[in-house]
Amino acid sequence: MKILIIGSGGREHALGWKIKQSPLVKKIYFAPGNHGTKDIGENVSIEVTEIGKLLKFSKEKKIDLTVVGPETPLVLGVVDLFKKEKLKIIGPSKKASQIESSKTFAKELMTKYKIPTAKYFSFTNLNDAKKYLQHVKYPQVIKADGLFLGKGVAVCKSRKEAEKFLSELTINKTFIESAKKIIIEECLYGQEISFMVITDGKDFISFLPSQDHKRLNENNQGPNTGGMGAYAPVPFLDKDLIKKIEKEIVAPTLKAMAKEGCLYQGILYPGLILTREGPKVLEYNCRFGDPETQPLMMQLESDLVEIFLTQQKNKLKNKKIIFKKGFSVGVVLTSAGYPGEYKKGDQIHGLDKINDKDVQIFHAGTKEIDKKTVTNGGRVLSVTATGPTLEETIKKAYQYIGKKAVHFKGIQYRKDIGKNGLIFGDKYD
Repeated sequence: MKILIIGSGGREHALGWKIKQSPLVKKIYFAPGNHGTKDIGENVSIEVTEIGKLLKFSKEKKIDLTVVGPETPLVLGVVDLFKKEKLKIIGPSKKASQIESSKTFAKELMTKYKIPTAKYFSFTNLNDAKKYLQHVKYPQVIKADGLFLGKGVAVCKSRKEAEKFLSELTINKTFIESAKKIIIEECLYGQEISFMVITDGKDFISFLPSQDHKRLNENNQGPNTGGMGAYAPVPFLDKDLIKKIEKEIVAPTLKAMAKEGCLYQGILYPGLILTREGPKVLEYNCRFGDPETQPLMMQLESDLVEIFLTQQKNKLKNKKIIFKKGFSVGVVLTSAGYPGEYKKGDQIHGLDKINDKDVQIFHAGTKEIDKKTVTNGGRVLSVTATGPTLEETIKKAYQYIGKKAVHFKGIQYRKDIGKNGLIFGDKYD
């Protein structure tokens, strides 16, 4: 089989790394890919937004299956375009992708079908939103309605903070469309969990639950980012709680989408919070998470391509996914200044010092200049390790980061990825 993977981040590198292990696969293309993906496939100079060019390339190369990494091409309708030409592709339609591209759509869906989530109000007028903020108890959570690269959400502890964030959202020229609608919702408390499934619209199979770390600094301090690291599985999510999530959130969501004429096929990823009242949805994503995919692929024993093909045949009902015992931890290394303005072009050292089969370096913001690997983005690399216990795996990941291992000028990374899981022990039954 010939596979096309759309995207250029650590998620796409990890997907490609796992897909390459399938005996079904002959060739992998990445559009556009990064410096790391070129070692497992061929990079193609087509951006994720150029869906017409992606279609043309797929037809010319006779691609057997396309896997979409980021949300942008899904929201633009790449799946609709490919399916119209009878090409196999993993991802939801443009209409179904609204579940991520419009938080208002998602909240209205959950309200209508009684899927547990935070109470909220939606605003299209900035002054109305500011008036509302005068009469609420803090903290409050403010969200831009549309796509904001993971940075359109803030937990505001005061009215001053809330009004400042509102202003930042509405004057940001890059995301002006995304902030035309604003959601203000109650602040929920509990552990946040990433819960991904693959679905054919009716049946679904769950991947291991994982936990992302959104804030830039340790102990969840600092600004929101696209994700500073993740680990899987989550020790404090037992089988009963997983079944509850599947029964009360995933299954009702798929039924609700079908009833609304938005049959959902592909990867569904609800971001959850475990409250005292039970699991609730913070947001939906219409694709694999990044950086959660990196540890998930390290833990996946089953052939990912077989899983994808089963989904394409609408036969997920009897399909089982097998995962390795133990844990995986991925630590994201970022450029100085991230998630704000950051420098590019710094040489990355130590990539040749990784000699452990249980440690993988997944590239994101990297490129090659004069035969040297250099930084080329905010999130640069994900150092991802696997091991028998969570504590051992954390140590293994971090031993490959620093002056004697992988490093570059201005490197930023959190030193507490996965440690939250240690509070609850490292057994996962």
